[in-house]
Amino acid sequence: MRVKPIIWALVLVLLGACVGRPADNATGEEIYLQLCARCHGDNLQGFVGEPLGPGSNSANRPDEFLVVTIEQGRGRMPSFSSSLNDDQLSRLIVYLREVQEG
Repeated sequence: MRVKPIIWALVLVLLGACVGRPADNATGEEIYLQLCARCHGDNLQGFVGEPLGPGSNSANRPDEFLVVTIEQGRGRMPSFSSSLNDDQLSRLIVYLREVQEG
C-alpha cells in the first residue's frame, strides 16, 4: 500500500506538534535529536526527510538556506519558527555543519 504525500504531510505536522520546544539551553545536537531526527535520521542519513550529513545537498547550501528552510519549512517539512528561538537555531546549524564537515 502506497501512502499519499498529503498523509505524510499530516503525519509530519502532527509529529512536529507533539515534540514541544527544546530547552532554552539545549545543545545543537539535542535540538536536532528532538526536532529533526524523526524525519532526517539519528545520524543525518535521511529517512522521510532528506539526508543532511556529509555529502548531502544541504551540506553545499549556505547557512541562510538552512535558516529559511527550518523557519519556514519546505515541501513536506513543517516550519519550526514557533519551536526555536534565534540562539537555538544558530546552535542547530552549527551542529549540522560540524557533522557535515566530519
